[in-house]
Amino acid sequence: MNAAIPGGRRRARVSRLISFSASHRLHSKSLSNEENLKLFGKCNNPNGHGHNYKVVVTVHGEEAIIKPLDHKNLDLDVPYFADVVSTTENVAVYIWENLQKFLPVGVLYKVKVYETDNNIVIYKGE
Repeated sequence: MNAAIPGGRRRARVSRLISFSASHRLHSKSLSNEENLKLFGKCNNPNGHGHNYKVVVTVHGEEAIIKPLDHKNLDLDVPYFADVVSTTENVAVYIWENLQKFLPVGVLYKVKVYETDNNIVIYKGE
Protein backbone atom coordinates (compact mmCIF):
# COMPACT_ATOMS: atom_id res chain seq x y z
CA MET A 1 0.00 0.00 0.00
CA ASN A 2 1.12 3.49 -0.76
CA ALA A 3 0.45 5.70 2.27
CA ALA A 4 0.78 8.89 0.20
CA ILE A 5 -2.27 7.99 -1.88
CA PRO A 6 -5.74 7.76 -0.31
CA GLY A 7 -6.83 4.13 -0.17
CA GLY A 8 -3.30 3.05 -1.10
CA ARG A 9 -4.09 3.00 -4.85
CA ARG A 10 -1.74 4.38 -7.46
CA ARG A 11 -3.16 7.13 -9.64
CA ALA A 12 -2.54 6.77 -13.34
CA ARG A 13 -3.01 9.71 -15.65
CA VAL A 14 -4.67 9.33 -19.04
CA SER A 15 -3.61 11.54 -21.97
CA ARG A 16 -5.44 11.99 -25.23
CA LEU A 17 -3.98 13.60 -28.37
CA ILE A 18 -6.40 15.52 -30.58
CA SER A 19 -5.71 17.91 -33.42
CA PHE A 20 -7.47 20.86 -35.01
CA SER A 21 -6.72 23.36 -37.75
CA ALA A 22 -7.43 27.04 -37.19
CA SER A 23 -6.32 30.48 -38.29
CA HIS A 24 -5.65 33.56 -36.18
CA ARG A 25 -3.87 36.90 -36.00
CA LEU A 26 -1.86 38.10 -33.04
CA HIS A 27 -3.30 41.58 -32.46
CA SER A 28 -4.20 43.43 -29.28
CA LYS A 29 -7.00 46.00 -29.47
CA SER A 30 -5.28 47.94 -26.69
CA LEU A 31 -2.19 48.62 -28.86
CA SER A 32 -1.72 50.70 -31.98
CA ASN A 33 -1.10 48.99 -35.32
CA GLU A 34 2.57 49.97 -35.09
CA GLU A 35 2.90 48.57 -31.55
CA ASN A 36 1.20 45.33 -32.60
CA LEU A 37 3.54 44.95 -35.57
CA LYS A 38 6.59 45.59 -33.37
CA LEU A 39 5.40 43.14 -30.70
CA PHE A 40 4.03 40.33 -32.88
CA GLY A 41 5.97 40.77 -36.16
CA LYS A 42 4.81 38.59 -39.05
CA CYS A 43 2.17 37.00 -36.80
CA ASN A 44 0.33 40.36 -36.89
CA ASN A 45 -0.41 39.95 -40.62
CA PRO A 46 -3.92 41.43 -41.17
CA ASN A 47 -4.94 38.31 -43.11
CA GLY A 48 -3.84 36.03 -40.28
CA HIS A 49 -2.14 32.69 -40.60
CA GLY A 50 -3.00 29.09 -39.77
CA HIS A 51 -1.72 26.18 -37.77
CA ASN A 52 -2.42 22.48 -37.50
CA TYR A 53 -2.51 22.39 -33.70
CA LYS A 54 -2.04 19.23 -31.65
CA VAL A 55 -3.43 19.14 -28.12
CA VAL A 56 -2.60 16.64 -25.41
CA VAL A 57 -5.08 16.64 -22.54
CA THR A 58 -4.13 14.74 -19.40
CA VAL A 59 -6.64 13.86 -16.71
CA HIS A 60 -6.73 11.69 -13.63
CA GLY A 61 -9.02 8.78 -14.44
CA GLU A 62 -11.38 8.86 -17.44
CA GLU A 63 -10.56 10.87 -20.57
CA ALA A 64 -12.51 13.82 -22.01
CA ILE A 65 -12.18 15.51 -25.43
CA ILE A 66 -13.60 18.69 -26.97
CA LYS A 67 -13.20 20.06 -30.49
CA PRO A 68 -14.90 23.49 -30.68
CA LEU A 69 -11.90 25.03 -32.47
CA ASP A 70 -11.45 22.83 -35.53
CA HIS A 71 -11.38 24.66 -38.89
CA LYS A 72 -12.35 27.96 -37.26
CA ASN A 73 -10.85 31.41 -37.36
CA LEU A 74 -10.10 31.77 -33.67
CA ASP A 75 -10.43 35.55 -33.73
CA LEU A 76 -13.74 35.64 -35.62
CA ASP A 77 -15.49 32.36 -34.78
CA VAL A 78 -14.64 31.78 -31.11
CA PRO A 79 -16.20 34.46 -28.86
CA TYR A 80 -13.53 33.95 -26.17
CA PHE A 81 -10.93 35.45 -28.50
CA ALA A 82 -12.92 38.61 -29.28
CA ASP A 83 -11.01 40.37 -26.47
CA VAL A 84 -8.16 37.91 -25.86
CA VAL A 85 -5.12 37.72 -28.14
CA SER A 86 -5.14 34.25 -29.71
CA THR A 87 -1.65 33.17 -28.65
CA THR A 88 -1.07 29.47 -28.17
CA GLU A 89 -0.81 30.16 -24.44
CA ASN A 90 -4.33 31.59 -24.50
CA VAL A 91 -5.58 28.68 -26.64
CA ALA A 92 -4.33 26.34 -23.89
CA VAL A 93 -6.13 28.38 -21.22
CA TYR A 94 -9.33 28.37 -23.32
CA ILE A 95 -9.19 24.58 -23.69
CA TRP A 96 -8.50 24.17 -19.96
CA GLU A 97 -11.42 26.39 -18.99
CA ASN A 98 -13.80 24.56 -21.32
CA LEU A 99 -12.72 21.12 -20.15
CA GLN A 100 -13.14 22.21 -16.53
CA LYS A 101 -16.86 22.74 -17.23
CA PHE A 102 -17.31 19.03 -18.02
CA LEU A 103 -14.99 17.36 -15.53
CA PRO A 104 -15.10 16.91 -11.77
CA VAL A 105 -12.82 19.22 -9.78
CA GLY A 106 -9.27 17.89 -9.61
CA VAL A 107 -9.56 15.52 -12.58
CA LEU A 108 -7.92 17.72 -15.22
CA TYR A 109 -4.15 17.63 -14.80
CA LYS A 110 -2.71 19.50 -17.78
CA VAL A 111 -3.33 20.68 -21.32
CA LYS A 112 -0.46 20.59 -23.80
CA VAL A 113 -0.90 22.45 -27.12
CA TYR A 114 1.49 21.97 -30.02
CA GLU A 115 1.30 25.02 -32.30
CA THR A 116 4.10 23.44 -34.34
CA ASP A 117 6.48 20.57 -33.62
CA ASN A 118 8.81 23.13 -32.03
CA ASN A 119 6.32 25.44 -30.26
CA ILE A 120 4.56 23.73 -27.36
CA VAL A 121 2.56 25.21 -24.47
CA ILE A 122 1.71 23.34 -21.26
CA TYR A 123 -0.97 24.74 -18.97
CA LYS A 124 -1.89 23.27 -15.59
CA GLY A 125 -4.51 25.77 -14.49
CA GLU A 126 -2.04 28.01 -12.65
